[in-house]
Amino acid sequence: MRTARIQRKTNETDILVDVDLDGIGKYEVSTGIGFLDHMIEQFSRHSLIDITCKIAGDLHVDQHHTTEDSAIAIGQAIDKALGDKSGIGRYGSAYSPMDETLARVALDISGRPYLVWKAKFSQERLGEMDTELFEHWFHSIAQAAGITLHIELLYGQNNHHICEAIYKGFARAMRTAVESDPRKGGAIPSTKGQLGG
Repeated sequence: MRTARIQRKTNETDILVDVDLDGIGKYEVSTGIGFLDHMIEQFSRHSLIDITCKIAGDLHVDQHHTTEDSAIAIGQAIDKALGDKSGIGRYGSAYSPMDETLARVALDISGRPYLVWKAKFSQERLGEMDTELFEHWFHSIAQAAGITLHIELLYGQNNHHICEAIYKGFARAMRTAVESDPRKGGAIPSTKGQLGG
C-alpha cells in the first residue's frame, strides 16, 4: 500500500494529512477556508489520490499559514507514500478546459523542486480566499513533494474557472505521474538509479 500520514503541530497550524496514492479519489477536507477545501477536493477526485486533510490554523491572523501548511503536509505525504519512486510514471501533463478557460500543467517527480507559474487573476479574492495564495500553494507542494511543476493559463476570464482548471490539470498530471507502470519492472525511472540530487 502506497499510503502515508503526516501530523504536524506548530504555533500556527495543527495538521493531520493522510494520502493513499492507489485510492479512488475519496476525500475528507477541512481547512477552515471553504474555497481551499473545494480545490483540494478537486485535486483528490481527479487524481484518484485519497486525501484526508484536517487543519486548525491561525485564521484570526490570515490565511497564509493554513494555505502554505496544507500544501507542505500534502506534498510531504505524497513524497513519503512514493518511497524510492520505483516503477512510477514520473512525468505527467494535462490540458484542462473549463468553459472559456484552458490551463496546461506539466510536471516531473524529479526530486528537484521548481515552480514555473504563468497565471493571473483579475480579482483579489475567491470566496474568502486571497487569490495570491494559489501560486504559493503550488510552490509549497512542489517544494515538499520534490516536483518540477509548470503551470500556465493559456486563456480564460472567470477567476473560479481559472483556479479550478489549474487544480484539475494538476490532479490529472499527478495521476499519470504517480501511477505504477508494470512495464518498468519496479525500476527507478532515471538512468542515474535515483531521483533527486
